Amino acid sequence: MDQIMGKMGGYWFSHKAGKEMNSVGDDINSISSSIGDGAKWMVNKIKGKMQKPLPEFLKEYGLPIGLFPQDATNYEFNEETKKLTVYIASACEIGYKDSSVLRFSTCVTGYLEKGKLSDIDGLKTKILIWTKVTAVRTEATKVHFAAGMNKTRNRDAYEVARDGVGIDKF
Repeated sequence: MDQIMGKMGGYWFSHKAGKEMNSVGDDINSISSSIGDGAKWMVNKIKGKMQKPLPEFLKEYGLPIGLFPQDATNYEFNEETKKLTVYIASACEIGYKDSSVLRFSTCVTGYLEKGKLSDIDGLKTKILIWTKVTAVRTEATKVHFAAGMNKTRNRDAYEVARDGVGIDKF
């Protein structure tokens, strides 16, 4: 009798546990559809979807790995629309070894293609004044920034990830 009760209890428990796990999965899916973009990466990790580190991802698309601040590790990429969203802990700026400076908002978006990030929002560079960067395009040893006018810089200045320096205002 104990064996029968043990088997029935085991079956009941596994059946109930399976239903509960499916319920948890459904809850996670509903949470991910209702939360903001900034937390979706965490839900994806819970659901088991691992993403590549940002520098590795940028390299696959032909962009320099040091284009974004070193602490910009969370990002989303929509395969269908090609929209890239990079999350940065706080607004900051980075000085590169070629004396150029980029200023980042807490969220930088754009449309990613091989060697090009276009329709950018949340990125500025200093030419004479702070100017919005609208596109970044790469070729062999150069990085081209479209910011009111095109500015070409040596690519090797952007091949090392650097820490951003905090700023008060983007």
